Amino acid sequence: MAPVSMSQDSSTLREEGNNHFKAGDVQQALICYTKALKISDCRSENAVLYRNRAACYLKLEDFTKAEADATKALDVDQGDIKARFRRAQALQKLGRLDQAFMDAQTCAQLEPKNKAFQDLLRQLGAQIQQKAAQLSSTDSQVQQMFKLLLDSSAPISDRQKAAQNLVVLSREDAGAEQIFRNDGVKLLQNLLDSQQEELILSALRTLVGLCTGHQSRTMAIVNEVGMDRLCGVMASAASTVSLSACHLLQVMFEALTEGMKKEIRGKDEAILPEPSRELRSMLHHLIDMLPASSVSGAGRDSAINLLVKQVPRKSLKNPDNSLTLWVIDQGLKKILEVAGTVPEVEGGLPLTDNTPMSCSVLLNKLYDDLKSEKERENFNKLCEEYVQRHFGSSDMENKLRAIQTVSVLLQGPSDVGNRTLELSGIMDAVISLCASENITQQQVAVEALIHAAGKAKRASFITANGVALLKDLYKKSDNDRIRVRALVGLCKLGSAGGTDFSMKQFAEGSTLKLSKQCRKWLCNEALPPTSRRWAIEGLAYLTLDADVKEDLVEDKKALQAMFELAKSEDKTVLYAVGSTLVNCTNSYDVEKPDPQMVELAKYAKQHVPEEHPKDVQSFVEKRVVKLLEAGVVSAMVCMVKQESPALTEACRECIARVILALVERQEDRGLVVAQGGGKALLPLVSESTDRGKFKAAQALAKITITSNPEIAFPGERVYEVVRPLVSLLALDCTMLQNFEALMALTNLAGISERLRQKIIKEKAVPKIEGFMFEDHDMVRAAATECMCNLALSTEVQKLYLATDSDRLKLLVLYSGEDDERLRKAASGTLAMLTGEMPELCTCIPGTTSHWLEIFQALLLSENQDLRHRGVVIIMNLMQADKSLAEKLMESEALEILSVLAKGDDPNQDSIQKAAQRCLDLAIEYGLIRSNEGGVNGNII
Repeated sequence: MAPVSMSQDSSTLREEGNNHFKAGDVQQALICYTKALKISDCRSENAVLYRNRAACYLKLEDFTKAEADATKALDVDQGDIKARFRRAQALQKLGRLDQAFMDAQTCAQLEPKNKAFQDLLRQLGAQIQQKAAQLSSTDSQVQQMFKLLLDSSAPISDRQKAAQNLVVLSREDAGAEQIFRNDGVKLLQNLLDSQQEELILSALRTLVGLCTGHQSRTMAIVNEVGMDRLCGVMASAASTVSLSACHLLQVMFEALTEGMKKEIRGKDEAILPEPSRELRSMLHHLIDMLPASSVSGAGRDSAINLLVKQVPRKSLKNPDNSLTLWVIDQGLKKILEVAGTVPEVEGGLPLTDNTPMSCSVLLNKLYDDLKSEKERENFNKLCEEYVQRHFGSSDMENKLRAIQTVSVLLQGPSDVGNRTLELSGIMDAVISLCASENITQQQVAVEALIHAAGKAKRASFITANGVALLKDLYKKSDNDRIRVRALVGLCKLGSAGGTDFSMKQFAEGSTLKLSKQCRKWLCNEALPPTSRRWAIEGLAYLTLDADVKEDLVEDKKALQAMFELAKSEDKTVLYAVGSTLVNCTNSYDVEKPDPQMVELAKYAKQHVPEEHPKDVQSFVEKRVVKLLEAGVVSAMVCMVKQESPALTEACRECIARVILALVERQEDRGLVVAQGGGKALLPLVSESTDRGKFKAAQALAKITITSNPEIAFPGERVYEVVRPLVSLLALDCTMLQNFEALMALTNLAGISERLRQKIIKEKAVPKIEGFMFEDHDMVRAAATECMCNLALSTEVQKLYLATDSDRLKLLVLYSGEDDERLRKAASGTLAMLTGEMPELCTCIPGTTSHWLEIFQALLLSENQDLRHRGVVIIMNLMQADKSLAEKLMESEALEILSVLAKGDDPNQDSIQKAAQRCLDLAIEYGLIRSNEGGVNGNII
C-alpha cells in the first residue's frame, strides 16, 4: 500500500502547488512541485509535475531549468502540448530560435486555432528572418575587415581602423560567430605577432568578444593561439598591452569555469570535454611566468593578479580546495622567489612598486584557503625551508632575499611570517642591518622591523629594543628613504594604544610632531612615490589619535596630496589611505561599554578605555565636511576602480566604511552622488568582507531614501541596488539597517513595475511582511509603506486574495491604530487594493467586527490624507457590492459622507468628489433619496 500513499501525497502537493501558482506565489508553488517529484514514483504524475515546474521557472526567468523540465515531461509524453509550448517559450528566451520554432510549429499543427501558439510562431519567424539578415550583413562586414587587415600594402591607419571595427563586431553574437567561422583566429594571431601596439590591442579586444560567455569557442582559441603566445603578450613591457592580455585571460578563465557549472556548454550545444585540463595548463603557464627574467614587472603583476582571482575557492562552503593545494605544490617556491626579490639588488627580477604587496595578497589567499592543520603545516614548512636556505648562505644578497621574504609574509599570512621571523638569527640580523652603512640593506631591514611590529608581543619587544634604534635612524640618517621608514616604525609603535586616549606610548605632543613630518614628506613631490606612500602609512597609524586627525583635515594640501597618490599607479597605497580616512571619519566599530561595568572596573582598579574629547560626534561631522571639500569622494571612486590584488576585501571594507560616514548627514548625500559615490558603492556590495558588504548596502540605502534613485543610479544600475538592500532585511542586521532598507525599497517600489518585479524576485516580500509585525513603531510603519508600493504589482495583489492568511485583516486593523504614519500606510494600501481588486471588498467585513468603526474613524480624522484614504475605501466598497453599500448607509457613515460632500475647501476637492460619488452610488442603488436641496439622509 506504500506506493498508493506516496502517490496520494504527491497529488496533494501538486494541488497545493497549483493553488499557490494561481494565487501568484510562484516560489511556493515551485517548492511544492519539487517536493512532490521527490516522493512520486509514477511516470505520468512526474510528467505533469515537470510541466508545472517548467511554468514556475518561466515565471522566475530561469529559462535553462524551464527548458530542462519541459523536456523531461515530453520524454514521457511527446503529445503533451503544454510542455512543448513551455519549452518553445524557454528556447526562445535562450536564443535557440530554430529549436523553438520547431516546437511552436508542432503546437500550432496540433491546435491550429490556438491564438497563443500562432502568435509565438509569428514572433519566432520574424526573429529568425531578422537574425538571418543580420548574419548576412555581418558576414560581408567581416570579410571586408579581413581583406584590409591581410593587405600589408594598405595604409596603417586603414588597417588600424579595420582592426577597431573588428572589435566592435566581436561584441555581437552574430559578429563573433562570423569571425570565428571565417578562420579569424589565425588572422588575430598574425596581429598579435605584428609588433604594432594598436593592432595587438585590437586583436586582444576582439578575442575578448569571441570568448565572453562561450566555452566551446574559448577552448578552441586557447588550443589554437596557445598559452605561450598569450603569456608572451602579457609579459610585454607596454602596460596597456599587458593589462589587455590579462583581461583576455580573465575572460577565458570565466568562460571555462562557468561552462563547467552548466549542463550545456556553449550556445551551440556542442558535446565538449571537461575544460579542467585547459584550466590547469593555463595556471601552469602563469606560475612559470613568475620567476622568468624575460617577463616585465607589469606582466608579473598581471600573472599574480590572475592567480589571486582564479585559484582560491570563492566560497568556503565549497569543500574542494584541490586547486590551491596543486598551486602550492607546483608554485609556492616560485611565488616566494618573486616575494624575496630586492629591486635595488643588481640582476633581480623586474618588479613594480605593487609586486611585493600583490605577492602578500596571493600568499594570504592561498594560506586562508587551506582546510586542515596538516595543510597549513606543510605551507609553513615550505616557507621556512626557503627562508633558511637563503639566510644560511654566506652571500649577503641571499640574506637580504630571506629578510625580504619574511617582510612579504608578515604583510600576508602573518602567522607564517611570525614563524619565519622567529627562526634562529633572523631578528638579530634585522636589528644589526638597521645600522648598516649600505642603504639597500638598511632599507630592507627597517621595513622588516616595521612589519614585525604588527603583533602585540612583537610590538612590545621592538618597543623595548628597537625604538631607540628607529629614533637614531630618523634623526641621523642622511637618506630620506631611510628616515621616512624609520618614522613609520615610530608611528606604528606610538599608536599601540589605538583610540584609547589614556594609553599613549610616547610623551605628550610626540605623535603631533611625527604626523607633521609625515605630512611634510607627503607633500614633497621631489621624493619618490614609494617614500611618500610610507608617509601615508605613518598617518594611518597616527590618525588613531584625535589631535592628529584634526591637524590632518586642516591641512588641505596634505589631503589633496594623499588623494592624488590614491589615484596613482601605486596600488600599495590603497589600504593606508583607506585606514587613514576610516580613522578621520571615526567609521571604525566602537563598542560602548556598559556604564555599570565601567564603574565596576574602576572600583577593581582595572583599565577603562577613554574616548578623546575630539572624537565626539560634533568634531567628526566637521572633519567629514572638510574631507568632502578637499575632494575625498573622487579619490574613493578612483580607488574602487583599481584592478589590483592590493585592493583587498579589507581595503574595500575601509572604502565602504568611509562612504557610509560621508552620507551620514542628509545634506551631504547630493554631493557624494554627484561625484560618483553612489556608483562606487555597487561593486563594494558584492566584493568585500561580510561587514563591508553591509556597510556599503547601508550607504546605498541612505542615498536611495533621500535621492531620486533613477538619477543616483542611472540606467540599469538602479536594478543592482535591490539585492544589497534586501540583504539588510536579515535578522542579524541592526534595527537601523532594517529600517533604512525598508525606506529605500519603498522608494524603489514606487518607481516602476520592473523594479517591483526585481524586489519580488529577490524574495523580499515575506521579509517585508515579517517586519509588519515588528514591535518598533517606525520599522512596522516603514514595512507597511513598502508593501503599499509593492501592492501596485498584480503578483502581490493576488496574495491578499488567499483565504488562509491574515494579510487583509492586518491592514484593516492597522488602519485603526494610533500611529498616524502606520494608519496612512495601511489605509493607503487598502484604498489601492479595493480599487484594483473589487472582489477583495466582500472579504473585508470578515476580517474584524470593528471594520465599520475603523473606516468611520478614518472619515472623521483631522488628518486630510487619512480622510481621503477613508472616503476612497468607502467608495470602492460601495462600487464593488450593493450589500456592503447598504451596511455603510445604515451606519453613521452616511451622515459623515453628507458633511464631507458639502465641503467648500478647495484643498479638499478630491475628498468632496469621492464623498459625493459615494452618495450618488447610494442613490443609484435606491438606498437614499435625492432632494433638490441636497441628499436626504433617510434610508428608503
